[in-house]
Amino acid sequence: MSTLKDSLTADMRAALKARDELTTSTLRMALAAIGTAEVAGKAKRELSDEEVLAVLTRESKKRREAATAFADAGRTEQAAKELAEGEVLDRYLPKQLGDAELADVVSGALAAGGFEGKTQMGPAMKAAQAAVAGRAEGGRVAAEVRRQLGV
Repeated sequence: MSTLKDSLTADMRAALKARDELTTSTLRMALAAIGTAEVAGKAKRELSDEEVLAVLTRESKKRREAATAFADAGRTEQAAKELAEGEVLDRYLPKQLGDAELADVVSGALAAGGFEGKTQMGPAMKAAQAAVAGRAEGGRVAAEVRRQLGV
């Protein structure tokens, strides 16, 4: 079992004992999503920490998008709940890169691969995503790659 999954399970149990409903429900949801990812495919298998991190990142992004949708619909209470759930998940994610740090990482990845021009956007994105390693959202990375490639 991955150490991150163990940590999530232990924290959920602690939140359950402390009667912290928000943390308990959020971590239960995250562990359910991890369980679903483990049984997806042909054979059940344990996820690595990197794969668990990818599931948590996806779930956190869902919470932010849902919060935006609820806020746009005028449901501020539900939007606040979604944001609070996202904050619980963000505790387990690596610190996000700032704009300047992201620009430096993308610049290094593009220079290392020798990518220039809009025709190399796909390979440049792949290299940049690998360099960023989950420390920034894909949309931010894509925007920075486009800016640096002049697309």
